[in-house]
Amino acid sequence: MIKHLNILDEKDKILRNKNEIVTFPLDKKEKKLMYDMLKYLHNSQIEEIAEKYNLRPGMGLAGPQVGINKRFFVICHEEQEKVFKNYIVINPTIISHSEEKIYVDGGEGCLSVNRDVEGIIPRYARITISYFDELGNPKKIRAREELAVTFQHEIDHLNGILFTDRIDKDEPYKDIENMRPL
Repeated sequence: MIKHLNILDEKDKILRNKNEIVTFPLDKKEKKLMYDMLKYLHNSQIEEIAEKYNLRPGMGLAGPQVGINKRFFVICHEEQEKVFKNYIVINPTIISHSEEKIYVDGGEGCLSVNRDVEGIIPRYARITISYFDELGNPKKIRAREELAVTFQHEIDHLNGILFTDRIDKDEPYKDIENMRPL
């Protein structure tokens, strides 16, 4: 059984609200939602399942996107073909980042933005994040490339920022020559 999530559209004001720090221990409902979000992302990246159940492919999903204004997100990263690594990221902080900037060639996407958007979003090529897992254990990760972009995109959601906000409205491909495409 594929559980469909109610993913909010970019017009929903909940996506712009302030998000609260998550407290521990998590209740069963919060934990279940996080695992449901991961399952959705996993299924959305498997072409046959995504087509059968009409799922838009996604790699990350933040609490505000499902109507919960708390500082958490999940990522389901396909490290190799059909080999996934899941992350439950609670109360994250970027503690360091590279000087090098990258952008997603072809543009970033978002499960809350149901339209094509022209332009690039400058992101750090490498970042280090501290966060807590679902059990409240402190964690640290050094993310690179695609995974670093996803972490930054999801952290933006926790700060009420959509990727469309980061595109220069007057010059959507501004400074492209100073960044590396991904």
